[in-house]
Amino acid sequence: MRFVIATHNAKKLKELGRILSDLNIEAVTGEQIGVTLTEPEETGATFEENAYIKAAAACKESGLPAVADDSGLMVDALDGAPGVYSARYAGEGASDADRNVKLLSELADVPEERRTARFVSVVCCVFPDGSTVCARGECPGRIAYAPRGEDGFGYDPLFLVAEGLPGAGRSFAELSGEEKDAVSHRGNALRIFSARLREKLGL
Repeated sequence: MRFVIATHNAKKLKELGRILSDLNIEAVTGEQIGVTLTEPEETGATFEENAYIKAAAACKESGLPAVADDSGLMVDALDGAPGVYSARYAGEGASDADRNVKLLSELADVPEERRTARFVSVVCCVFPDGSTVCARGECPGRIAYAPRGEDGFGYDPLFLVAEGLPGAGRSFAELSGEEKDAVSHRGNALRIFSARLREKLGL
């Protein structure tokens, strides 16, 4: 069974593909099946709305079940920002490093105990018949004072896993892929998504 993944982010594709493979689902990109997937405007006010917008567009264009993820970082001291604007936090065309610099500058005067945050991921699959399977996952943590680690992407180098969880005190960028899957927002969302997808497909 083939599902098209509505992302151009190679690392996100790898994470999604790693977990979908357990269901004997082949995760493919638009390029791999000869389809140019457009990037619809993310006009939703929630992660759920944006994940659906992206999945629905990819399903329509490819004719295959399409999976999209919308995720972001919510920082308590910033009233939940950057939230759904995580990828656009430092402006269009900004790099991960640019976004991390902006976040650190916003939190420059925020003490340790108020640097709490959580990563949120919503995974949504839209099928050609219009039906959907969606799931939300979260991971609590706090924001470091400087980037740590070489792996991951986005805000991973700044996000320290909360105490009491596997990998506590380490940044997402310091974890292996398997360690990150075990605790991350996307890993948590995908485990719920996997169970719901199994039920829908009768696996």
